Amino acid sequence: MKFAFNVVDWQASAPGLSEAEEWRVWSKTSAHFDISAPLAKSRHLPMMTARRLASGSRLAVDCALAIMSRQPVDALVFASRHGELERNFRILTALAEQQSLSPTDFAMSVHNSAVGNTTIAAKQALVSSSVSAGYDSFAQALIEVASLHHAGYRRVLLVDFDGLIPEFYHPHLPDDALNMPFAVALLLESGEQLECETTPCDARGVHDLPQGLAFLHGFLSDEPTFALAGERLNWRWSRH
Repeated sequence: MKFAFNVVDWQASAPGLSEAEEWRVWSKTSAHFDISAPLAKSRHLPMMTARRLASGSRLAVDCALAIMSRQPVDALVFASRHGELERNFRILTALAEQQSLSPTDFAMSVHNSAVGNTTIAAKQALVSSSVSAGYDSFAQALIEVASLHHAGYRRVLLVDFDGLIPEFYHPHLPDDALNMPFAVALLLESGEQLECETTPCDARGVHDLPQGLAFLHGFLSDEPTFALAGERLNWRWSRH
């Protein structure tokens, strides 16, 4: 499989990193994160909306709105491996303890909560999609972006994000799992700036970063080629 994109604009947020220059410095390092560092305050989200969103969703919506304040966007694709896991765990805990459910938790627990709140906050009725495909959520979202380009949507905003994983699930996580809120937003056009070609792999490659962050590290590093490990495919990128 082959496809190519132009990256028109980008925005990202994680503990201790929010400004473009901070991310560029990070891209020249071993991609270490200080997960105890504070998250940047929301700049584009209304305060009441920010309070309603879980950690990863808040970063995702704020990054999306930042790009939408600078650039025209024709469609949205949000990708998250765990979605609203923080909120769903609270719901499951309340049910197990026979407690009343929070109406906010219930209403905001669906996987497309973040992309829905983005269109509401931006006041734009955009075509949108929400993707979850395990470790490959970012890569599969790229295929969704390519399909939207093929359907005639010129500029598609892809946002890859995740929030904190509740402690209850920690024994089931891989040893190298990165447990922190983050969001990577990429405004993509069909083009030839970055070309991707996939190759089969027998098992998931070793990588200590979610694919969205791994892509951002490779993209900002200015290396001529970089690769993302996947569950069944390797995703090799080259610049033109």
